[in-house]
Amino acid sequence: MPDFANYPSLQGKTVFITGGASGIGAETVKAFAEQGAKVGVVDLDETAASDLLSGLDGDHAFVRCDLRDIAALQKAFDELADGLGPAQVLVNNAARDDRHNWADVTPDYWDERMNTNLRHMFFAIQSVAPGMIAAGGGSIINIGSNSWWEAGGGFPAYTTAKAAVHGLTRTMARDLGQHHIRVNTVVPGWIMTDRQKELWVTPEALGKQVERQCLPDPIDPVYVARMVLFLASDDAAMCSANNFMVEAGSI
Repeated sequence: MPDFANYPSLQGKTVFITGGASGIGAETVKAFAEQGAKVGVVDLDETAASDLLSGLDGDHAFVRCDLRDIAALQKAFDELADGLGPAQVLVNNAARDDRHNWADVTPDYWDERMNTNLRHMFFAIQSVAPGMIAAGGGSIINIGSNSWWEAGGGFPAYTTAKAAVHGLTRTMARDLGQHHIRVNTVVPGWIMTDRQKELWVTPEALGKQVERQCLPDPIDPVYVARMVLFLASDDAAMCSANNFMVEAGSI
């Protein structure tokens, strides 16, 4: 394991993370907890979230929520704020990269994919921004995707939603910057989460991806989490409205 940095500015910070029960989200939860932050997790998977938080030191909380239900998202964030304090950092992580054939997409499926992968990000920002404004600043990190940068096929609704994340980041960075709120996008490559390994990673597919990368190794979720930590910290005080790649040079 690399000798990772410690960020004193994250000690005691309140961090809300969507989709924090597994994958990149879970690794990010652990990373913030190790920095001494207070972490609030919103996810559908109550068992995984409870198991994760029970193994961490510090003051953390979980609220079960389907992020496609915006009223439930807003209520969940209110509950987290009541228990941990207003969010000083928001990590908009939750998403599902389900594969689908463009010829089979219906209007209802398209809308559901937007609700799963994009819409909740805006309303999460809307929910936490007033508290950040009152506190004099904050950091919002949206998780994007390498899929559309690499012209990946096989999931057009997902790639469209993820491309839109970058527009959301840019416009909200402009609107919130006057309040010292920074908004950035982290762009993961093909990250070797359990979900990816179970559903889509094959020796052939992984070989093609690694060949596309400049660096020759598969990418573990911890490296995405480390970039998120940096952007949440005071070390990134002058970073906003931008993309921060964690894709081993594949784009």
